[in-house]
Amino acid sequence: MSTEELLNMPDAGGHFGPYGGRFVSETLMAALDELALTYEKLAKDSAFQAEFDRDLAFYVGRPSPLYLAQRWSDKIGGARIFLKREDLNHTGAHKVNNTIGQALLAKHMGKKRVIAETGAGQHGVASATVAARLGMQCTVFMGAEDIQRQALNVYRMKLLGAEVVSVESGSRTLKDAMNEAMRHWVTHVDDTFYIIGTVAGPHPYPKLVRDFQAVIGREAREQCLEQNGRLPDALVACVGGGSNAIGLFHPFIADETVKMYGVEAGGNGLDTGQHAAPLCAGKPGVLHGNRTYLMADAAGQIIETHSVSAGLDYPGVGPEHSLLKDVGRVDYVAVTDEEALTAFRDLTQLEGIMPALESSHALAYAEKLAATMSSNQIIVVNLSGRGDKDIHTVAAIDGIQVLD
Repeated sequence: MSTEELLNMPDAGGHFGPYGGRFVSETLMAALDELALTYEKLAKDSAFQAEFDRDLAFYVGRPSPLYLAQRWSDKIGGARIFLKREDLNHTGAHKVNNTIGQALLAKHMGKKRVIAETGAGQHGVASATVAARLGMQCTVFMGAEDIQRQALNVYRMKLLGAEVVSVESGSRTLKDAMNEAMRHWVTHVDDTFYIIGTVAGPHPYPKLVRDFQAVIGREAREQCLEQNGRLPDALVACVGGGSNAIGLFHPFIADETVKMYGVEAGGNGLDTGQHAAPLCAGKPGVLHGNRTYLMADAAGQIIETHSVSAGLDYPGVGPEHSLLKDVGRVDYVAVTDEEALTAFRDLTQLEGIMPALESSHALAYAEKLAATMSSNQIIVVNLSGRGDKDIHTVAAIDGIQVLD
């Protein structure tokens, strides 16, 4: 498949090669058609794009910096590692880029209410934030397991005025929260806009979320040229659903000298089966309205996932990542919980930057990769979120009780 063909994905039906599409109930088809038509119109509307850009600049705080992690690079030896600081965005993660865009779509469509699903809570906080700003009602679906390990973000959502619905089914994590959000949307589709947090789901969500997040890669490309006079040699980003990764990767797809690595959650190890790495150890199937790589058993049933990171604890992945894997444009790898925790501590103690556990997976692979490269080479890692939300998880692993 040519670069031009990759850049023109998805097709009119929302397909990325054999992936993507729209596998939903008849009730949602009209709503998705309306959303696709509205987005197609507004994506070409200069006034809408200007409104989006203003919000990114003056509300989110973009552009986020591209920071040379000098002490960390020196310790590893090898390539210099730059961090794209999405953790410095308003609300503390890349998620806000997409929620700003979707909330503006909801406003243009006359919706008064939004719903969202969340795993680590960052997308829930971002959705509650933009809903508060625009005066919309907000309901966030969250697995009961994730509510326990992300209590701080749950409280933030409630302070912002959102209703947080605890999902008790299945593994009580992100997959189940998304199931419940889609069921709820089916029965409230007339007055409710569903803000999906990643590049998965039925068409047009994978495309529009990618487009809203591509600001990350456009900025990183421009900043790397400005600071170093050249493009990076490699990009590294964590992959759960894959929104931060596709946001970084997409503007570089035509740059064939730039290698790209998506890092999945290896959990306790791929050989244990206790992980969340569908691209590394899964197979194609249908989940949450699109065809993509999944973690499923021989009968096609979704199996439970494991990751120390709530945001990566998901059995599927965005369909564009599935295509990029098949054509070999992006290499997908996995690191374990233990490796991610080591990277979490390394960056905190060497750079004074506490990364989210999601981002720590990308950092862990960057450590391995940098050591194989020379000192005149450059790696850009997307630091997708900050780690304040994960302090209780890390403290519990360390056997330390942090008082609420």
